[in-house]
Amino acid sequence: MRVYLVVQIYYMKNGVIKCKDSLKDANIRQFKKNIKDIVSDFDNLEITDEVKPRVGLVGEILVKFSPIANNDLIGILEKEGAEAVVPELINFFMACAYNNIYKHKNLEGSWRSMVASKAVVKILETYMATYTSALKTSKRFDPPKKIDNLAELTKSYVSLGNQTGEGWLLPGEMLELLEAGCNNIVCMQPFGCLPNHIIGKGVIKGIKKDFPKANIIPIDYDASATSVNQLNRIKLMLSTAFRETEGREEPLYGSSFKPIDLNAQR
Repeated sequence: MRVYLVVQIYYMKNGVIKCKDSLKDANIRQFKKNIKDIVSDFDNLEITDEVKPRVGLVGEILVKFSPIANNDLIGILEKEGAEAVVPELINFFMACAYNNIYKHKNLEGSWRSMVASKAVVKILETYMATYTSALKTSKRFDPPKKIDNLAELTKSYVSLGNQTGEGWLLPGEMLELLEAGCNNIVCMQPFGCLPNHIIGKGVIKGIKKDFPKANIIPIDYDASATSVNQLNRIKLMLSTAFRETEGREEPLYGSSFKPIDLNAQR
């Protein structure tokens, strides 16, 4: 998804981009070759030289990845002329394993769970090593951070003990996107997901203090929420994103807007 979303909106030829399918002889050597070939193929596709605003998508795992749950947000952003940036799905499972390591050190987690979780993280990172290495040497793509680096980055804002829902991973992915230069972020959560409302909306103000250009909007996705209201908020965020991309620092209310002086004598 990381390579597909970056390339597809700039792709110059008609048709659907197709990756190679060579899973018949499944082994680690073929897996590594497939990863390198996929990144290389996407890295060398002919694309336009347009510069579009990048919009990161974070939030509750279902709403984040399911186009049914988020009203096809990626499609909306691309139609509006933006590039969607979605952190890896595997981050969620890595964070779940990493949580057990924290529980053993600071709470009442068992030694057995800690050892098993370390093994899971190690195995997943071994498989991701080829992917990360290929992205580092590519011309177009940014490599993801390791889960321990992501956790270390997040500690300044929330405790790693925040593990309900997406927990600390939610602000962690926001920070990863901002450090990669993606200042526009949509934070998605179901209406009734209290943990994600707290850990998602609750850190936005603190993050904006350290990243003044951060353009973050929280959006609730629920059967009772109107898609018109969601779309309006997305378009307002995109208007700021386009101004930043085009290098225009226009005030939100135009040059004729004058602030009210509450201390002026009447």
